[in-house]
Amino acid sequence: MPYLFTSESVSEGHPDKVADQISDALIDNFLAWDADSKVACETLVTTGQVILAGEVKSKTYLDVQRIARDVIRKIGYTKSEYMFEANSCGVLSAIHEQSADINQGVDRINKQEQGAGDQGMMFGYATNETDNYMPLALDLAHKILIELAAIRREATQIAYLRPDAKSQVTIEYSDDHRPIRIDSIVVSTQHDDFDTEEAMQQRIQRDIVEVLIPRVKSQLKEELQALFTDQITYHINPTGKFVIGGPHGDTGLTGRKIIVDTYGGKGAHGGGAFSGKDPSKVDRSAAYATRHIAKNMVAAGVADEVLVQVSYAIGVKDPMGIYVNTYGTAKVDLSDGEIAKLVGEVFDMTPYGIETRLKLRNPIYSETAAYGHMGRKNETVTKVFEGANGERKEVEVELFTWEKLDYVDKIKAAFRL
Repeated sequence: MPYLFTSESVSEGHPDKVADQISDALIDNFLAWDADSKVACETLVTTGQVILAGEVKSKTYLDVQRIARDVIRKIGYTKSEYMFEANSCGVLSAIHEQSADINQGVDRINKQEQGAGDQGMMFGYATNETDNYMPLALDLAHKILIELAAIRREATQIAYLRPDAKSQVTIEYSDDHRPIRIDSIVVSTQHDDFDTEEAMQQRIQRDIVEVLIPRVKSQLKEELQALFTDQITYHINPTGKFVIGGPHGDTGLTGRKIIVDTYGGKGAHGGGAFSGKDPSKVDRSAAYATRHIAKNMVAAGVADEVLVQVSYAIGVKDPMGIYVNTYGTAKVDLSDGEIAKLVGEVFDMTPYGIETRLKLRNPIYSETAAYGHMGRKNETVTKVFEGANGERKEVEVELFTWEKLDYVDKIKAAFRL
């Protein structure tokens, strides 16, 4: 019997994502000036206020106020009527030095012996239902909000949009787990005030369905465009008025959108957030590494769908174990346990091995902090950083290295494909 599956996304202007982006901007700035920085920083945003807290071990000093304001300005909180604005909000820093007790379990004279920054389990997932090996419902939810943000910045087709927004996509699947159609789409977007709520509802409904959705649809291949039928149920700003939003409408905290950040409810999640953590924290680095494994395995033809789990003990370099679930879709004559054993032979899953393989000691994290950490475009860019003393530095970095299909041949050789 056909079934429904739903995933949601939130925009860069959502308060939790504002917090994530500030935390990751701090990570990037620390790593740009001192690649060995150890950082765990959290951000809270609310009406007119930003609070930074966390632990840092670094040789550099940052103007954290300027960095936070730059992020807020880039997102689009630039008007006083938003009650949260880049130039006027307060920024309080309670960042302090990292605990020596924690650091002694991570740092080693020989970097290859580096221990995990914490205990826990991390998951990576991939499926062949989209070209980027991501679950379709989440991929569409992200695309809707990326395009909505583009329309907001253009301010031509739709001029009343404000930064905060959420989306949700429900897809009907067949018994053999193939998408049949889109059942419903939810879009809630913050907006300027209208003369009447009725006029607002009519205008936003029309613009989302007739402007936004066609722009999203045009980016997709034909078989996915066919899922957009005239039977879709749209819920556009279903509560009505959405003028008060962003950090004024809801307090935002780093790390509260971990399912949006990963697979939209598909696969599994170990519970650890990513943003605000340097790559010695395996919550982040091992989640990227398991995504890299799962994606390359599906691309290599090992299975149509793969979940990979890895787990660690704090201060210990080797993982406690590697688990693989192919959901019965494996194309090789091996059990999932046998597949997991081969994965451990192909991939170095020590914290140092992950950091070096995926080039994680680089300032590459700001781009991850909105619209998902997985399924993104791998590319090389040049980023510019300004130090607290006004010094400027250009850094060429490779983004989303865990999305590269650079281990397909090695996997095929290991699995004799």
